[in-house]
Amino acid sequence: MSFSDEARSDVPLLSEKHSGIPQFLLEKARAAKASVFEGRTKPKSTRNRLPVIPPGVDEQTFFTALDELGKQLGPENVERNDKPLTDGWYMEHPNTHDLMTVVDEEEFVPSAMVYPGSTEEVQQIVLWANKYQIPINPISMGRNLGYGGAAPRVRGAVLVDLGRRMNKILDISPDDYTCLLEPGVSFFALYEAVKAKGYDHLWVDVPDVGGGSVIGNTVDRGVGYTPYGDHWACHAGLEVVLPTGEVIRTGMGALPGNNTWQTFPYGFGPYSDGIFSQSNFGIVTKMGMTLMPNPGGYESYAYTFQNEDDLDQLIEIIRPLRIGNILENVAQLRHVTQSIAARGNPRTDYYKGEGTIPNDVVHKVAATLPMGDHTWVYYGMSYGPKHIRQYKLDIIDAEFKKVTGARRIDPSTLPPDEYFWARDRVAAGIPELQELRWVNWMPNGAHIAFSPVSPIRGADAKKLYDLAKRRHEEFGIDLFPAFCVGLREMHLIVELVYDRADPKRRKDVLDCLRHLVDDAAACGYGEYRTHLVFMDQVAGTYCWNDNALMKFHEKLKDALDPNGIMAPGRCGIWPKKYRNRGWEMTKDSGENSQGNGVAPSS
Repeated sequence: MSFSDEARSDVPLLSEKHSGIPQFLLEKARAAKASVFEGRTKPKSTRNRLPVIPPGVDEQTFFTALDELGKQLGPENVERNDKPLTDGWYMEHPNTHDLMTVVDEEEFVPSAMVYPGSTEEVQQIVLWANKYQIPINPISMGRNLGYGGAAPRVRGAVLVDLGRRMNKILDISPDDYTCLLEPGVSFFALYEAVKAKGYDHLWVDVPDVGGGSVIGNTVDRGVGYTPYGDHWACHAGLEVVLPTGEVIRTGMGALPGNNTWQTFPYGFGPYSDGIFSQSNFGIVTKMGMTLMPNPGGYESYAYTFQNEDDLDQLIEIIRPLRIGNILENVAQLRHVTQSIAARGNPRTDYYKGEGTIPNDVVHKVAATLPMGDHTWVYYGMSYGPKHIRQYKLDIIDAEFKKVTGARRIDPSTLPPDEYFWARDRVAAGIPELQELRWVNWMPNGAHIAFSPVSPIRGADAKKLYDLAKRRHEEFGIDLFPAFCVGLREMHLIVELVYDRADPKRRKDVLDCLRHLVDDAAACGYGEYRTHLVFMDQVAGTYCWNDNALMKFHEKLKDALDPNGIMAPGRCGIWPKKYRNRGWEMTKDSGENSQGNGVAPSS
């Protein structure tokens, strides 16, 4: 398919493809795709690509092994990664490389993609990988964009794409408010299934963009925006294929004939689910999830605040309201620059100069927008019947109005395409697509996140904001900060948006984020999640007591995965045969992701 044909092709529907778009979002998806391709200057790759071979395996053995696996799974379910790399976009994303790469796109590519159709076939793949000592990298759907997408950490690993054929909703319980899913079920698909069954008393908590896998997002500890927004806390029960091929079920799933797998997450004995979150200790093939009860009403609201220096006071106001559950969902305080970018227009519509966009330009543009000029905007949602909502909203209004110049936005004055309404739908458990629009800020738009965790304190918010602002100005990157406040902690999510076709801008973003991670760690702030490129660096910041935690993880890795085949390097956890061979990516390694081979099998 040519570049122009790719741009003109229609967006696949959920009824046609497990990764497709629901009918109700089709027009929005078409518009989003058009805007992505309007800003794309990166030429479509046509170059012939040499075979990519996993480390530690010779080419002939690898091809023989692939032929053997094709006979087990069916040849149509084993595919070599030898064609030109096609970027696509969010709804038609690649599983051949990282769509939003921050290094050369050939660094993180699999040698082949395989498509199991059942837990039994996942077992076959794992046993095959052990037989030939071939690294494998499982994905649910590969839409973890900004964190590496579908790409493996080790170039040449075989990608196990679970979602293409394992995408069934195995159960939705209207009485227990739970569901049981396979890896290829997106938030779009779960929402549509709940609606199709007429279960209006059930809500699905969704992240900013709803096309990702429920399992993939949850296992990576992603979040949503209802009171059920901590997805990992809301899961209940896993089925996991271990790196040696055995299958386990956690919690009550270990009890034959149980009837509480999705309602009681713990079972008996040690709670083992945690080792399968942000790890490389197994492949999750089924997961239970709790669903939120319809609260009987909801009402979105937004407040704007004029001054940058209001941040300290705002966070101090937010903390007791959030801990007391007056602010019921993830409190989100965003900067005006990201509000402007969320309109989906390129930066050059507002400013064509070098360096960061000037403050006076930002405020001049903001003054023309429906919410008016401001520096910070708070998006929130109140749940329950009207009289209950009003009680909480009155408290919130009184507290926020303590900030000089605070304005409550009247939603009736906002046009239908205003970003406020996307936040409204997401906080009501309705999946959206609009969050993608700020990526169009740059041509060939890509993003990567700085996401430190801190206490909910004004002084900490100011320290992190100042730190991020200083580094962004140093590297000439526009600053998009958002403070997302949980019950007792706060994430600063800073999206670094860049032109992925521009090597200099990629390097600027890479260097900026390298500094930010170390700067934050020096102040006691750690990342909660990161891109493949930064996993070694971030893991290295969790180094208390002579790296005791990483040593523990390595003991687990060596015990569970003696041949080191399962997603080597994920979250900085390397199997024994990769250690001390230069695989770790740090400030000094630059863009190089490859080590000096692997130790020979004993």
